[in-house]
Amino acid sequence: MAPNWTHLIRFIGEEDGQIHLGELDSKTYPDVGLAILNGERVAVKQIKGSIYDGIVTDHTILHVARLLAPIGMEDVPIIRCLGLNYRDHAREANMPIPDVPVLFIKPRTAVNGPYPAKINVPKIAQDGSSDYEAELSIILSRSGRDISVADAMEYVLGYTCSNDVSARTQQFKNSQWCFAKGFDGSCPLGPILVSSSAIGNPHNLRIRAIHNGNVVQDTNTSELIFNIAETIAFLSQGTTLEKGTIIMTGTGPGIGAMRSPKVVLNHGDDMRVEIEKIGTLLNKVYYDCETLGDVRMKY
Repeated sequence: MAPNWTHLIRFIGEEDGQIHLGELDSKTYPDVGLAILNGERVAVKQIKGSIYDGIVTDHTILHVARLLAPIGMEDVPIIRCLGLNYRDHAREANMPIPDVPVLFIKPRTAVNGPYPAKINVPKIAQDGSSDYEAELSIILSRSGRDISVADAMEYVLGYTCSNDVSARTQQFKNSQWCFAKGFDGSCPLGPILVSSSAIGNPHNLRIRAIHNGNVVQDTNTSELIFNIAETIAFLSQGTTLEKGTIIMTGTGPGIGAMRSPKVVLNHGDDMRVEIEKIGTLLNKVYYDCETLGDVRMKY
């Protein structure tokens, strides 16, 4: 059965303390990330089933005690990521437009949620090089291999905000970026998953990063070098892309490492990713002082 939701959130219910899926009324809550931050009591229609086949119920209303990432870590096989995929970012970096996508991965342990979840900066990245990257991410609705460009958009379950949190010192030490971008919680997602039907054209969305109230990135997905269909088709060549795979589509100009003066994610900072038609992914920054074990796993 195909899902019929358009604006999906994953949350802990106020009523029972359990994890649920819900359909958000986007007219009542045009930006659920800010609504939660402002202490609003958010009501949703419960979704029965999974994110892949969930059906909205009209008779069960639940309230949000805590907002979670729209997909659980246990349902994510891998996070596939693109670097240098915005024309304006390439111009900023004085780098040529790539002929093929620049790729890296994050492990699923990087999945993190929206506020009140925090960006956890481990000790190795507490050197003045912790950075942000505002990105549009997609989640795949089904598995596929050798997917054509013409068919690729049929594999998109929905769209969400994401932040490719990066440790630049570690990144620039190595040509492989997976370690520097793969720390636990380094992929905040949310606050909502919006269906393709509700997004419309994903290649014309304003995307901004806001650090402590200052806009540090401001671009549009029309600047993408490799669009979403091309990206899915490229990644699936000879490779099975599994259902639940997250694809981060890259970031625009204005990352902290390239600003003058540089902008760094410091303990207590307010970091936001805002995308048109999706809303605001908000996280506070926390400098980790001790191992937190598996506390984050349930979120």
